[in-house]
Amino acid sequence: MLVLTRKKGEALVISENIELTILGIEGDTVKIGVSAPRDIEIYRKEIYLSIQESNSEATSEPQELLRKLSEWKDSHK
Repeated sequence: MLVLTRKKGEALVISENIELTILGIEGDTVKIGVSAPRDIEIYRKEIYLSIQESNSEATSEPQELLRKLSEWKDSHK
């Protein structure tokens, strides 16, 4: 992990087209502005992880149903 120190008004540039600007610091809270192309999705990490978990559950449920159907089919031959 790269660790950088920035002050209010200072920015970071990522891959030429993403810019993070420190807008303010209040106690333990840092306000960050993000400038990026519209086609780049930006999420808070907890939201991103929730989306990933939901996607994983959505893809595993049909597989579980197919397994149960196959077991039921095998038991009724």
